[in-house]
Amino acid sequence: MPEWLVLTLAMLAACAVVVIVTLVRHRAAPDDEDTSETPDVIEYMTMWIGVVYAIVLGLAIAGVWEGRSAAEDHVQAEAVALHEISERVRVYPADIRDQIREDVNAYVGQVVHTEWRTMADDGRLTPRGDELFGRIRADVTDYRPRTDFEAQAYQPLLDQVTAADQARSARADSMGATMPGVVWFGLLAGAVVTIGMVFALQIRRTVRELVLAGLFSALIAFLLFLVWDFDAPYTRGITASAEPFMNLFPHI
Repeated sequence: MPEWLVLTLAMLAACAVVVIVTLVRHRAAPDDEDTSETPDVIEYMTMWIGVVYAIVLGLAIAGVWEGRSAAEDHVQAEAVALHEISERVRVYPADIRDQIREDVNAYVGQVVHTEWRTMADDGRLTPRGDELFGRIRADVTDYRPRTDFEAQAYQPLLDQVTAADQARSARADSMGATMPGVVWFGLLAGAVVTIGMVFALQIRRTVRELVLAGLFSALIAFLLFLVWDFDAPYTRGITASAEPFMNLFPHI
C-alpha cells in the first residue's frame, strides 16, 4: 500500500473516531447536562497533558530526523570515498588503474540498481555487494607500488577503502527501526489520552467544535506517521536517497 494512502487513511480514521465518539456521547448524555461549565481542574489537566505530549512527540520527531540525517551522511561518505579511490588510482599503471575503476563502477552499479531496492524491501545488504567491495579492497591492498610516487598514493588509497568500508557498515546498521517498542507504546497511549481529554471538556455537536476536534486528531495522526516514516531511513516512504552515488558516478 502506498505511503500517502496509509497516511490519508490514518488521518481520516482519527477524524472519524473523534466525530463518532462525539455523536455517541452527545446522544447518550442526559437532557439536563450543562455543557457550558467545565471544572477548572479538568481544563488545567487537559492543558498540561497536551503540553507534555507535545514535548514528547517533538523529541521523537527530532530523534528520528537525526537518524535519517545520519543515514544520509553515511551514503555521502561512502560515495565520496569510492570516488576518491577512482580518482587517486590515476598514478597507477593503466591496467591496474582500469581494473580498480572497473570494480568501483561495478560496485556502485550494484548499490544503486540492486542493493538499494533490497534494502527497501528486505532491510539488508546484498551478498553481491559484499563480494564486489571485497574486490575493491583486494585490488588496492594487493598492489605493490613500483615507484616512490605510487608508494605515496598507496596509504591514502587504503584510508579511502577503510572509510568506504566503515560507511557501508554504518549504512547496514542504520537500516532498522531506531525507536524502541516501549517508546511507541508511550506515543500511542499518549495520543489516545490527549485526544480523549477533548471529550472531558464536554465537547458539543456544533460544526465548529467537530471540525477543530477532527483537525486536532488528524494532526496527531500525521505527526505519528511522520515519526514512523522517518524511523527506518532506507526502507520507508521518505527515505535516504542514493543520489550521492549518482552525482559522483553519473555514468553508472
